[in-house]
Amino acid sequence: MIKIYRLMVGLLLLIFSALAFGCAFDLAHVKYQPTLLESLEDGMAPFILTADTAIKGAPCGYSRTLRKDTRWDPVGRLSEGIVYRSRDQTLTIECSNIFEAYLVVDGGRLIGFYLPVEKGFSPLSEPTMLAVAFQR
Repeated sequence: MIKIYRLMVGLLLLIFSALAFGCAFDLAHVKYQPTLLESLEDGMAPFILTADTAIKGAPCGYSRTLRKDTRWDPVGRLSEGIVYRSRDQTLTIECSNIFEAYLVVDGGRLIGFYLPVEKGFSPLSEPTMLAVAFQR
């Protein structure tokens, strides 16, 4: 009888410990600013990456590499830059959740991401130069 009592107390302590400390997970959120995606004027050209490009300063510390020979089509404009999306490479930002992301480019530099579901802009802490060839 004492063995069963000790087993039950031990099990209850284990359950309470798991509940108390199991929920202590610190969520990391993608920081983004709500923004309006504006349409583009005609004539904006898509580009193809001419080299693999490692993204530096991505939110939450996850690394990403944009693959060489992927085509990026312009889909809109933010006050920060032009938004590009690819059908060749799915791009995501990962923190506690996974967010679909498009590139935001200004002056040949990747400066951040447009999150289409959240309708927001998430800046890179370190802009990255892109090696591109524009298409017509």
